Amino acid sequence: MTTMERRVSVWPWFVMAAAGLLTFVAALTVAADAVQGELSRILYVHVPAAWLAYVAFGVTMVASAIYLWKKDLRWDRRALASAEIGVLFTGLTIALGMIWGKTTWGVWWTWDARLTLTAIMFFVYVGYLALRRTTDDLDARAKRAAILGVLAVAQVPLVHFSVVWWRSLHQPPTLIKPEGLSMDTSMVVTLFIAVFSFTAMYVAMMFKRTELARLEDDVLMDEQTGSGPVAGEAVSKPDLTRGP
Repeated sequence: MTTMERRVSVWPWFVMAAAGLLTFVAALTVAADAVQGELSRILYVHVPAAWLAYVAFGVTMVASAIYLWKKDLRWDRRALASAEIGVLFTGLTIALGMIWGKTTWGVWWTWDARLTLTAIMFFVYVGYLALRRTTDDLDARAKRAAILGVLAVAQVPLVHFSVVWWRSLHQPPTLIKPEGLSMDTSMVVTLFIAVFSFTAMYVAMMFKRTELARLEDDVLMDEQTGSGPVAGEAVSKPDLTRGP
């Protein structure tokens, strides 16, 4: 591994660590909410995680559409990487929301429109990842996943605006809403720092997961074509014609 390759492979880990640390420090230094107290600090992870889920699934849709157009597996790998990250952040959003809900509503879960649609979106993209495991044919796998990746993104606006379109226990959107922001300035600044940090984390995670997906595809192609190394091929046959 060259110095440049080592630098390219390592920098995402530093970005992810720095982004996490920045979010942690910002969330702890801002004043607590007057109503919800210390519980409000969950906001600085819960909201950015939801934002990253939206971004990730949007990127999956775009990458899937480009794959269907160009038939370039590099875009399929980007769609996969973004979908996996989106599932991770959606799961984090749901988990933190349940903690928040238990304290605020007194229950871990309720069949609220936002919660229900978010759970459905989570399982649809888990299904997207499962669909990719149904075949080892790279092109067939990419085509099937791309079609679902394009269609599934329709859930994102449903999830986000569900609290506007239907009666909901969940609070209205914090950042993206028609009437604009209605938060204290220090909380808004902290929230934007967290969103920026999570976005940088997403970029770093995309780089590493796409790199891994390329290696996985290379191994699969070697197995299918038989061009990869064969176990034991370096062991030579003993010469039995010579004496001891």
